[in-house]
Order: sequence, then structure tokens, then C-alpha cells
Amino acid sequence: MGRRKEFTGIVVSAKMQKTVIVRTMHLKKHAKYSKMIRRYNKFKAHDELGIAKLGDTVRIEETRPLSKDKHFRIVELIKKAQAPHVELLPPLL
Repeated sequence: MGRRKEFTGIVVSAKMQKTVIVRTMHLKKHAKYSKMIRRYNKFKAHDELGIAKLGDTVRIEETRPLSKDKHFRIVELIKKAQAPHVELLPPLL
């Protein structure tokens, strides 16, 4: 069958049950100007244990189709998201 595709990305949505959306990034060289361009893909990934939260960095691996457009699963949680830093501003009068 060959090797399964593996990507590393950031969880951008965790609102579904047992499913997260992971955004991956790769660099591509522009054909004419030779500048490196960032390209992004979003994949739905299966999260059986519900370990991934918004902003986490995860590694996903290709698997058999689990639904209409879900064909990846989470293999490893690489880095937990940092808690957002909230600054308290003085009230405006």
C-alpha cells in the first residue's frame, strides 16, 4: 500500500464531536518570481479521545475514509496551546 501521509499542523476548530480541523502549512516557490509562498491546507482529523483543543499542535496520519471528508487521524499531541494572555484595561469614563 505504501507509506501513509503524515502532516503537522495547528488545530483551528474543535467544535465537533471526535473531529478536529487541522491547518497545515507548506512552502512553494513562485514560478515566475522565485519567492517562497506559504500555502495552507485544512484537514478534518479523527480525535477519538478528545485530547486536542483549539491552538494545539498535532501530528496527523492518513487512514481509511471515516466519513465523507474525514480521512486523517490524530497520532500525537506535540504541543499544548498557550492560555491567551488577557490584559485588564481601565474602564473608559
